[in-house]
Amino acid sequence: MTDRSATVVVIGGGQSGLSAAYHLRRRGLDHVVLDAEPAPGGAWRHRWESLRMATVNGIFDLPGLPQDPPDPAEPSRVAVPRYFAEFERKFDPPILRPVRVTAVRRGDPGLIVETDRGRWTTRAVINATGTWTNPVRPRYPGQESFQGLQLHTYDYVSADQLAGRRVAVVGGGISALQLLEEISRVAKTFWYTRREPWFRTDGFQPEGAGRETIAKVVADVEAGRPSGSVVSYTGLAWTPYALEAKRRGALERRPMFTAIEPTGVREADGTFTSVDAIVWATGFKAALSHLDPLGLRNELGGIRMLGTQVADEPRVHLIGFGPSQSTVGANRAGRDAVNAIAKRLAHHPAAI
Repeated sequence: MTDRSATVVVIGGGQSGLSAAYHLRRRGLDHVVLDAEPAPGGAWRHRWESLRMATVNGIFDLPGLPQDPPDPAEPSRVAVPRYFAEFERKFDPPILRPVRVTAVRRGDPGLIVETDRGRWTTRAVINATGTWTNPVRPRYPGQESFQGLQLHTYDYVSADQLAGRRVAVVGGGISALQLLEEISRVAKTFWYTRREPWFRTDGFQPEGAGRETIAKVVADVEAGRPSGSVVSYTGLAWTPYALEAKRRGALERRPMFTAIEPTGVREADGTFTSVDAIVWATGFKAALSHLDPLGLRNELGGIRMLGTQVADEPRVHLIGFGPSQSTVGANRAGRDAVNAIAKRLAHHPAAI
């Protein structure tokens, strides 16, 4: 297959990828968006059935297309992909799908983007692959011997599959609370976390705490440190679903178990708890394995950033990463990455 070329290749067609495509078109920069999904919606196509628009933390408007007020009862896996599809119909970004990027390498000249549908040469890459395809699946002694059901948030569909069971829910983030609330309606749940969860009592205001949180994440990525989970920076909020879970006694946190046995888990104090399902609500990490040939990670395991730009490879920008994981952050990062690329190309027109 003949190599194709574009000035900028965007990898990923979710919120941040669509934002980048919008700003690339406004700047008149030749580009293509390579999306692994078969249809619009990004990771939202895969959220669990019961996650409603009333529960998600808000979907910020894509540039140029304000949303209609959402139906709080509508599943997010339906509402958000429909909105993304509307954006694509209006602005017609040059998206190819399904295309899976397998590797990005330095070429002679430029960068080479390898996919399951051929290669692209480019002067800049905007990576917008998010985290959904890279779930964190912890390993514990005896895990393979467990005779019950094990699910990650990635695999979870609805509480119906756990009705009547004794369920260990592992994780201290927002998704863990959401799953605890609904699973505890139909099953006996046990909540395990590595650290004592921190619930904010001061609310979370973007003007204050929000800016402080972003500043902490920016400091980490600029220093090349791996950034933590969102909750590790923000703490948990007493949302309606958290309060409901607490009311039912589902938020009685236990220290992390030490081992898994065929019919249950061995507690930190040595006692045994019988469970017949384990739900790993243990989060996700940035899906960046296709960038491994570029050697971007340092000895700390992080990637040093300057804004959206990889400090040691100025032709690569990461959006929806680090401080731009929220939907509003992803939008802004898409714009910022395009501005930085346009500036670099203007100042260094021969740079590849």
